[in-house]
Amino acid sequence: MKNMSVTLLLVISSIACSAMANQGNGKGLPPGLQKKVEQGKPLPPGWQKKLSRGDILSQDLYLRGKIVVPLNNHGILSIEIDGTVIELYQASRKIVDIFD
Repeated sequence: MKNMSVTLLLVISSIACSAMANQGNGKGLPPGLQKKVEQGKPLPPGWQKKLSRGDILSQDLYLRGKIVVPLNNHGILSIEIDGTVIELYQASRKIVDIFD
């Protein structure tokens, strides 16, 4: 009975963690592009067209970016990823604008 309780607890925990990981990610990148980002491979041309204002930038892309305009009074900063500048809220990574 104790083993069953532990197993049930582990299953519930993994479901909750999975749901929390996907929460607030918006559309994000398609799985294939996300996999490339996680592996540190270059993104194909046009990847930025998969993102739009209001989307949440994935943590992997955010970490890949280089800050080009520091955080302002509104909590917005600009990062450059593969020649594309993305303006976003630092706290939520919500995209404000994308400049090619």
